[in-house]
Amino acid sequence: MKPIRLILIPTLTGQPAPFLIVAPDGGVLQRGVLTLDAVERPEPMRTVAICPGADVSVRWLDLPAGGAAQLRAAAAWRLRDELVATPDRVATVVGPPAGPGQPRPVAVASLALLQAWSDYLEALGLRADVLTPDMLTLAEPEADDVVLAVTFGENVALRGRRFAVTVQADLVDLVAGGRQVVAVEDAAAVERALAAAALSPLVNLLDAGVREGADVRRSWRRAAGLATAVLVSPLLLTAASAARDDMAARRLDAEAVAAIAAAAPDLAREADPVAALRRRADAAPPPGGVTAAAAALFLAIEAVEGAELDMLAAAPEAGVKATVSHPGYSDMEAITRRMAEAGMAVTETATLDDAGRVVSDISIGARP
Repeated sequence: MKPIRLILIPTLTGQPAPFLIVAPDGGVLQRGVLTLDAVERPEPMRTVAICPGADVSVRWLDLPAGGAAQLRAAAAWRLRDELVATPDRVATVVGPPAGPGQPRPVAVASLALLQAWSDYLEALGLRADVLTPDMLTLAEPEADDVVLAVTFGENVALRGRRFAVTVQADLVDLVAGGRQVVAVEDAAAVERALAAAALSPLVNLLDAGVREGADVRRSWRRAAGLATAVLVSPLLLTAASAARDDMAARRLDAEAVAAIAAAAPDLAREADPVAALRRRADAAPPPGGVTAAAAALFLAIEAVEGAELDMLAAAPEAGVKATVSHPGYSDMEAITRRMAEAGMAVTETATLDDAGRVVSDISIGARP
């Protein structure tokens, strides 16, 4: 067996990509960083790419026996109510069970986002043989009440028993749902986990069975042009963190105050911590975060001829805001309708005429 290159795809398009060269025995032979402006191309070898897990939804499902295509179809059917994208716009892959009769891990991601990641790797001079989300690089803990946590960039990957998700750091305690969060901060331990994932990945998003010739390209260069500089694509899956948030919301009462105190100590000092949390949530990005909001808006604007995204911004206290220019006043109705179909509400905060075009300032939140 030959060495394997493991590369971490960054969240922001302009960032370099850290990599490891892993020996067949799991040892690390080389560490480094690849940049987009490098003149020398990387040496050809088997490459395992770790993608941002915040853009991938993972579930464990009991599925009937069958071949790879049958398992994907069965998993897609089971998850149909959790998707706000049609099945032909997402990639669904099924991993092996932990043992006989055990549930299988199922990962779902946007086809367009898979293409964007592939475009990014191509810009580095690489082609991935395996693409797997960052939270699945962690081994499943033995205890049911423990969740392992590793920080990747600005997000935190969480791994529990039949549970894997990547979320914003301030949502870790709520998403963990009362389980003990054990942070893996030792660099050597993280490297060992990454090396093990490179040698034996749990799922490969490239095994999605995409039909030949499917028009799923959303180039990395086009995505890089958005004002946020985030690697944006039409990922319309918001269930990864929302499901855990909903569970926490349903437990509100006495437990809510304790959870708020753990996740946001500043809110615990408010006279009504629950109301304070709700006010913060109203100003926060919609379910799925900035990436999901930008992706949904990108698709809605694409569907309106002549519409363009001029600006997209997000702030903790102000939520997600955008400026859209379009030919006519009725265009915003079409954009608002498509955003509502994606589970998001659009509020026009300002509208003006500019050289024969209409410019609308909007805010994006969760649909009531």
